[in-house]
Amino acid sequence: MPNQHQPGTELAPERTRLAPPPMYKVVLLNDDFTPMDFVIIVLERFFHMDREHATQVMLKVHTEGRGVCGVYSKDVASTKVVQVTEYAKVHQHPLQCVMEENQ
Repeated sequence: MPNQHQPGTELAPERTRLAPPPMYKVVLLNDDFTPMDFVIIVLERFFHMDREHATQVMLKVHTEGRGVCGVYSKDVASTKVVQVTEYAKVHQHPLQCVMEENQ
């Protein structure tokens, strides 16, 4: 039995709005043992900052206890946290890196 097209039976396209995915801040936390130079290296290597910007973020971590390295999608932020944590561990530094939902 062939399908016959009858007038008025077409579905109108629905317009749905998708919310953008939540973004996450990657944050370095201060400690009393990780050298400032190492923090700058981490910021340059994993967050692609130039020396001046990396130094500014490092000083924020040092003086305020925390500094935002960037804002990323959940998967990218999670990967960066793991990369920084592993890199610090390999170099025997207790540097902590966390992610927080960007509000």
